[in-house]
Amino acid sequence: MNPEEILASATTIAVVGLSRDPAKAAHGVPATLQAHGFRIIPVHPSATELLGEKVYRSLKDIPEPVDLVDVFRPSAEAAGIAADAVAIGAKALWLQQGIVSAEARRIAEDAGLEYVEDRCTAVVRAVGAISKN
Repeated sequence: MNPEEILASATTIAVVGLSRDPAKAAHGVPATLQAHGFRIIPVHPSATELLGEKVYRSLKDIPEPVDLVDVFRPSAEAAGIAADAVAIGAKALWLQQGIVSAEARRIAEDAGLEYVEDRCTAVVRAVGAISKN
C-alpha cells in the first residue's frame, strides 16, 4: 500500500512522542488528524491527558487495538518502537518527516506491517483529502 492508502485504512492512531507544546509539529499534526476524525491515542512518558485523550506510557499499555503507530521520536528510538508496534499487533508503522531507520523498517516489514518513513501524516492527509468525518 502507498502512504495515502495506509492512512486512509487507519482509524485508531497511537502517537508516540505527542508533544504538550502546541507550537510543535508533534502536537499540531496529531491535533489535525483528530480534527479529521481519526482516534488519537497519545503515548508520552509523563503527561496524563493530551488532546483530550488519556495518555499511555508505552504502546504496550494501550488496552485497545491500534491501526497505525505514528512516531515523533528520534530515529535512534525507532527500532524499539517498531518492536513494540509489532508486539501490540499494529497494522502499520509511520515515521514522521525527518525520521528514518533501516532497522525499524526491517522489524516492521518482517512482521508484515505496512511501513512509511520520512513523511508527514498531516501532509499525506491533506494531499489525499483523507478524513473520517
